[in-house]
Amino acid sequence: MAIESISLFNPTQITQTTSTPKTNSFEAQQSFGDFLKSAIESVNQDQKASDVLTEKLIRGEDVELHDIMIASQKASITLNTTLEIRNKVVEAYQEIMRMPV
Repeated sequence: MAIESISLFNPTQITQTTSTPKTNSFEAQQSFGDFLKSAIESVNQDQKASDVLTEKLIRGEDVELHDIMIASQKASITLNTTLEIRNKVVEAYQEIMRMPV
C-alpha cells in the first residue's frame, strides 16, 4: 500500500509558483485563486472518499476497516488544516486592518 502525502501544499507547487517571472497583479490574483481552488477541491475529494468508504461499510460491502479509518483521518486532518489556515489568514487580515495608516 502506497503512502500518500496529506499535505495541502506540495513542494512542487511552491517551487513552480516562485520560479515564474514577474507577473502583474491580475495574474497573481488568478494564480492564487487557482491554487486555492485546487487545495479546496483536494479537501473535498478526501471528504467524499471517506464518505464512500463509510457507506460501503454500512451497507456491509467488503472493505478493509483500516482503509476506512485511514481515509477518515486523512479527511479530518486536511479539513482541520484548511480551517486553521483560514483562521490564520482572517487573523492576519484583521491585524492589518487595525494598523494605523
